[in-house]
Amino acid sequence: MAVPKKRTSISKKRIRKNFWKKKAFWTTLKALSLAKSVSTGNSKSFFIEQKKRIES
Repeated sequence: MAVPKKRTSISKKRIRKNFWKKKAFWTTLKALSLAKSVSTGNSKSFFIEQKKRIES
């Protein structure tokens, strides 16, 4: 027979939420850092094809 699950405590829910937020925060920091290094041309781990400018 099916039995309803026990309710998750608010503190446990908050801990899990904060863990997820922390993970997302570090991911966005890394992405921003990579974007900055690519835009300035200082990236050593990310290769981007540079277009040649045609001067007329």
